[in-house]
Amino acid sequence: MSKVVLKNIVKKYGDVFAVQKMDLAIDSGSFVSFLGPSGCGKTTTLRMVAGLSDPTDGEIHIGEKIVFNHSQKISLPAEKRNMGMVFQSYALWPHMTAFGNVAYPLKIQKKEKEEIETKVQTFLKMVHLEGLEKRYPHELSGGQQQRVALARALIREPEVLLLDEPLSNLDAKLRLSMRQEIKELQRRLKITTIYVTHDQEEAFTLSDVVILMNKGKVERMDSEFAKDFLAQHH
Repeated sequence: MSKVVLKNIVKKYGDVFAVQKMDLAIDSGSFVSFLGPSGCGKTTTLRMVAGLSDPTDGEIHIGEKIVFNHSQKISLPAEKRNMGMVFQSYALWPHMTAFGNVAYPLKIQKKEKEEIETKVQTFLKMVHLEGLEKRYPHELSGGQQQRVALARALIREPEVLLLDEPLSNLDAKLRLSMRQEIKELQRRLKITTIYVTHDQEEAFTLSDVVILMNKGKVERMDSEFAKDFLAQHH
C-alpha cells in the first residue's frame, strides 16, 4: 500500500479544462471516493493516476516514486506503476476462463506455473468464485464477472487499487452485496483504494474520505462529511 500525491494537476482537452489545479494527498491504506456528476473530472483523474492519460501539467507520486512530472518530462507507463484497476465494463478476456483471466497478470510477469495455480485459487476463493474457474465470462453473471475482474486486479498485489464505477452495471441488490465485499477486501488487504462513483450512498458507505468534484475542481474533501451522512442514514 502506498500514499498517492497529486500536485497542481491540470488536464486540458484543447481549451477545455477537465481537471483544474488539483492538489491532493491520499493516505496509505485509505479508501477514498471521487463523487460527482458525469463530466466533473473524476474518471479523468483516475486515468491520470493509472498512467492511462498524461496530465497537461503537474506531478504525481505513488509512495516514494514520482510517476509523472510535466516539467521534468517524467511519465511512467501504466504497466510500470503497479496499479490494479477494475473498469465499469469488467474488461475480461472473452476467450479466457475465469482462471485464465485472473492468472493473466502473473503470466505476463513470467511466474512459475505452481505459483500461478496456488495464487489464482487463493484469490478466486477470496472473491467467492471457487468452483467456477473453468467458466468463460459469458457463462458468468454480472456480479461473478466483476469478482473475476477484482481478483485479477488484486492478484498482482498492487500498491494502489483503482475502481471506476465498478458496480454501475449491476442491479441494486447485487450492488449492495458487492459493495460490502469490496470494503471487506480493502480492510483485509489494507490496500490504498481510489473509487469513482456518482452514487452518493455508495461513496459515503465505502469511504474513509469522500472527495466531491464539480467542473474539474475539488469542491469538498473530508471524512466528517461521510461520517455525518452515515449517522443520518442508519
